[in-house]
Amino acid sequence: MQGIELSRRFFTELVAPWLATVAPDLRYSAALMGYGSELLRFDDETSKDHNWGPRVHIHLTERDFVEYARPLVAAFEAIMPKTFAGEPIGWRQRPHPAADGPDAIGAISHGLEFHTLEGRLFAAIGLRDLEAMTLEHWLSIPEQKLLAFTAGAVFRDDGGRLTALRSRLAYFPDDVWYYRIASQWARIREQQAFVGRTGQVGDGLGSRVIAARLVQDVMTLAFLLERRYAPYPKWFGSGFAQLSIAPRLLPHLQAALAADHWEDRGEALAYGYRVLGEIQAEKSIAPFVPRLGPYFDRPFITINVDDAVSAAHGAISSSEIASLPVLGAIDQVSDLTPLLVDAERSRRTAAALLRSNP
Repeated sequence: MQGIELSRRFFTELVAPWLATVAPDLRYSAALMGYGSELLRFDDETSKDHNWGPRVHIHLTERDFVEYARPLVAAFEAIMPKTFAGEPIGWRQRPHPAADGPDAIGAISHGLEFHTLEGRLFAAIGLRDLEAMTLEHWLSIPEQKLLAFTAGAVFRDDGGRLTALRSRLAYFPDDVWYYRIASQWARIREQQAFVGRTGQVGDGLGSRVIAARLVQDVMTLAFLLERRYAPYPKWFGSGFAQLSIAPRLLPHLQAALAADHWEDRGEALAYGYRVLGEIQAEKSIAPFVPRLGPYFDRPFITINVDDAVSAAHGAISSSEIASLPVLGAIDQVSDLTPLLVDAERSRRTAAALLRSNP
């Protein structure tokens, strides 16, 4: 049984009936979200060695959280069984400590946690209220954080507030989306010729390293063209394989990584870029006419990436976003985990970066 189904049963068969008895008038939402391979249904036997098991997140209003959360966590410990559906109800190992703070409380002995939605929002995007969210603020939120908030499952939602929040964060606003597409093409522009130049001077290792970076850039752009949030590195490839356009790109990306010669490596990548351009045209997403050719007078096959950047940037209607330098959102600029997991640090860094001189 995968973790998300285990947790659904944990809530439906054990937690919900218990809450109906001990707090019959309590209004709440119940979900599994935030972290864990099971949110994306990628969990397997190995996943069970940490932070896996029957668990559910109960979301309360700030007032109800103060009144009910800690007493209910303690009361549940007194009645919980040792196992549920054949799985230990306590945690095997827990790199993520039990929730404990002004907006969240849990216990290491079981998987029932209580949260406020304001606290969950702040942890995800650095704001407690979406009304304060600007288009520029969207650029400070890593895709993996947005995916963690919108993936998983909602088991109950009194009043529909959690569902509404997840719906509003389900994907980027169009202008942010176009900006990210333009910035992703700009990343390809920076290094597409270097696969050949490094190989030309006998630096095979350097050519392979740059090719691998460009493969990642192509995959990231594929997520954008399908309007899907990309997961963090452990599940990036698994998530990419589920994209409908992955079969068109995979042969070129695999050929680029497997190639022994820089000419073959660069050619395979260029064919991948062209597929991306064709997909943009097919989907009417800031279309341009993709053309492959040499890099100026040098024998490196590249794509007319300036046209791709211009097309995506030209589709932006917001002057707030269009006026920004085409540098990228926070996770297009850095993949440093301590930066991306800290919403406030991400916000400050993105603001400083995007408001500096281009």
